[in-house]
Amino acid sequence: MSGETYITAVGKLTRDPELKFLQNGAAVAEFSVAVNPRKFNKQTNEWENKPAKYWDCTAWNAGKQTLADNVVEALHKGASVIVYGELETRTWEDRDGKKRSADQLRVISVGKDLTWHQGKSQQQQAGGGYSQPTSMPAADAWGTPAASGGWGAVAPDPDVPF
Repeated sequence: MSGETYITAVGKLTRDPELKFLQNGAAVAEFSVAVNPRKFNKQTNEWENKPAKYWDCTAWNAGKQTLADNVVEALHKGASVIVYGELETRTWEDRDGKKRSADQLRVISVGKDLTWHQGKSQQQQAGGGYSQPTSMPAADAWGTPAASGGWGAVAPDPDVPF
């Protein structure tokens, strides 16, 4: 197909995704993502927040693809996400009979954005930053005592079945 507009939005969920079913049984997850752009101001030498943009998103189940189910199960309000989808314009009539329209994203792919997520290694750091680990592991994953010499000094066990 040609003429479609695809967008990648990086932001946070403004509400928990909601799973809905159409009369034909099709499942769709509806959620909203807030994108807060920032721009560096060279005159003030500071970052400035720009007005937020809100994207209404729909993720559909299609055949064996269970995107809608996965979105509802894995994502929650406040989660940092990266959403890739096709820009669609939805039109309708409001209660007063006026024609209305809104842009939304038909989600093709979505996932958690781990850019600013605090991982376990950062949580364990006593002083913060990117220093050496605070302690050496007592044993490797197979229960063999760690050899002296630092990380990775344990020889592979020839009895491991793979």
